[in-house]
Amino acid sequence: MKKKMKGIRIILTSLLLSTMLISACSDKKKTPVATQVKNDVKYTCPMHPQIMEDHPGNCPICGMTLVKKSGQDSEGSGISLNTVLQPVNSSVIADISAISPEEKSIPTQITAQGYLDFDSRTFNNLAARFSGRIEKLYIKYAFQEIHTGQRIFDIYSPDMVAAQQDLIYLSKNSAAETGLINAAKQKLLLLGMTMPQVTQVIKSGKPFYSLPVYSPYDGHVHDMPHSQMGGPANQKAASDFSNNLPLAIKEGMYVEKGQNIFNVVNPHQLWAIIKIDRSVIAGLKLNQPVEITLPDMPGKTIRGKVNFIEPTLQDGDKTTSIRVYIDNMDHALKVNSLVKATIQTGETKGLWIPRSALLDLGRTQVVWLKKGASFQAHQVLASVKNGNEIQITKGLSVTDSLASDAQYLTDSESFIKTSGNE
Repeated sequence: MKKKMKGIRIILTSLLLSTMLISACSDKKKTPVATQVKNDVKYTCPMHPQIMEDHPGNCPICGMTLVKKSGQDSEGSGISLNTVLQPVNSSVIADISAISPEEKSIPTQITAQGYLDFDSRTFNNLAARFSGRIEKLYIKYAFQEIHTGQRIFDIYSPDMVAAQQDLIYLSKNSAAETGLINAAKQKLLLLGMTMPQVTQVIKSGKPFYSLPVYSPYDGHVHDMPHSQMGGPANQKAASDFSNNLPLAIKEGMYVEKGQNIFNVVNPHQLWAIIKIDRSVIAGLKLNQPVEITLPDMPGKTIRGKVNFIEPTLQDGDKTTSIRVYIDNMDHALKVNSLVKATIQTGETKGLWIPRSALLDLGRTQVVWLKKGASFQAHQVLASVKNGNEIQITKGLSVTDSLASDAQYLTDSESFIKTSGNE
């Protein structure tokens, strides 16, 4: 019995020793793994983060001493090593507020600048109907006001004297030839003589050697060489008018048949020429309400509508012109005055962001989309501008998050070159 108990003890002791031995071996096997995790260290160059080595040394590019770089993500930062190594011209890590696009309908308007000009629909040219010499000129300065029937100059014309003498001869020697007499009268009337003048010639039997010419129009007289006032570019000509510049036509000068002598303009009608940027032409239509203010006349507001949109674009001009017809009955408005116009274009529904969130590079428009802890450059297509907001027609959705200040995140010349070549 004693021998049997002794054998059992020996067996139990052996089992216990075996269990301890197996456990010790298992611990030894786990130790190298823990050491491997603990020693999983990479070495990188501070100036060239693309260099990654598993041992200390120097950078093969610049020779700087490599520093330890953990391969694990930074705890709580949300920034991975791959994020840090992104090129700065396409991705930026920054602590800047982010905004989301808004889908809404807002009243839109176009703001632009322009100037006042004469309404050329009121231009009436006074042209010489026959050749001759101006004997007496009754118009003394540019912008002089005249009225219909007012005597403007006297002219001597050999052709007119000969036509009057023909009528006098027919009236005296061929009174029965009414057809010829009427034809002679009609010729003088077509050349600019009035019926009272023709009647006086027949009664007196003497021609007008110095024939009076009367104005058929009301308005202000513009000297023909200076009558085309194309906006602020001719500001010097306008200032000359204010100084009563002498007319180019003077007494004693000869004029040719068909030559334009004066341009009579109605000063009661003007139009505002407004220069519209091509980027907003799509929202421009006829009869849209326009509100015009003048920097030279604070507090004065003129309301009108878009009366005309020029169908052509001028060479070298990045704008198109519209016209707004304006009444100037009190003569308070001055031609060539600069104006600012606000055009109401209705309501536009779409995706809107602040204009500060968009970077316009000319051919390319960019926003900075938020991706984790960084912002990435993303190309979009913008359309209508309205105050501090701009509509995005392509490239964004309401679920996107983007930087509120795109210019702040733009690196420099390298980013502009990279984006422009996309």
